[in-house]
Amino acid sequence: LLSQFDPDNTGYISTEKFRSLLQRHGSELDPHKLEVLLALADSNSEGRICYQDFVNLMSNKRSNSFRQAILQGNRRLCSKALLEETGLSLSQRLIRHVAYETLPREIDRKWYYDSYTCCPPPWFMITITIVVFFLYNGVVLDRFVLQVTHPLYLKNALLYHPQLRAQAWRYLTYIFMHAGIEHLGLNVVLQLLVGVPLEMVHGAARISFVYVAGVVAGSLAVSVADMTAPVVGSSGGVYALVSAHLANIVMNWSGMKCQFKLLRMAVALICMSFEFGRAVWLRFHPSVYPPCPHPSFMAHLGGVMVGITLGVIILRNYEQRLQDQTLWWIFLSIYVIFVLFAIFWNIFAYSLLDLKLPPPP
Repeated sequence: LLSQFDPDNTGYISTEKFRSLLQRHGSELDPHKLEVLLALADSNSEGRICYQDFVNLMSNKRSNSFRQAILQGNRRLCSKALLEETGLSLSQRLIRHVAYETLPREIDRKWYYDSYTCCPPPWFMITITIVVFFLYNGVVLDRFVLQVTHPLYLKNALLYHPQLRAQAWRYLTYIFMHAGIEHLGLNVVLQLLVGVPLEMVHGAARISFVYVAGVVAGSLAVSVADMTAPVVGSSGGVYALVSAHLANIVMNWSGMKCQFKLLRMAVALICMSFEFGRAVWLRFHPSVYPPCPHPSFMAHLGGVMVGITLGVIILRNYEQRLQDQTLWWIFLSIYVIFVLFAIFWNIFAYSLLDLKLPPPP
């Protein structure tokens, strides 16, 4: 094909040859993909089209040059909104709903609707939820949920404890423990209702990065700002995802076409505030079994900070490479500096400050 339409091997196809190719094979293409191809042809005033852009489109890959070509075109894609499509199956309506819930631009919604194949499925959020909800709390503990009113709630190898901070895995595995059924229930609901649609759009790699970054930032924030407390629960990762999603809705308010977006934001904020308020109250409430302290609430704040920095950049740039974003590098550098600072803090600050830590479990 390249030798036929680009005999001089310039890397470009003339607009005339490109249009003739569309006329010849247009009936074989998906209507949405054909719309994008026509928009690409109409947007190019130089009389030629980059062959790689054409290859990227046909292989469901997006490039910055292709994005610019579409944005500078005649907006043919916007002539008919995705919501006006009729005769869709249940799965197609679900994909369309997810697109309107998470993406602010019609062109991105159409692209996502056209290219999403549910392969792979949103496995990360589903897997982490199953592990959190069933595997550990049901099988290992042999009870529905770990309760902080139980005298042995600190005696496990997963939660973060300041006396055992040298055991590095605890900075991650504390997410498998929860301080009560309401703590577990809210995190599971938010992970499924917010995390699964986000993973369907942005992929497991991006969503898992935001989630794990929030989890690590949460435990490190506790080790720096609430040095005498343990921490349990997946709130750091959950709050990172939810805060990033809510921040993107606010930043792209006019473009977000999801139904009842104001009500949905209010419900999410109320649920998060209720759970955070409960965590604060629990932290300062006298322990039933002193000197075992109640879990810290600082992990929530660490997750929120990750969400409105790294998370916003990752979820905002649906079609662009993160390497092209200056803000991405800035926030990533800040995050790495914080992690390094927290590591050195954990090594030296506890002995220098001579804190009275709770006894090891």
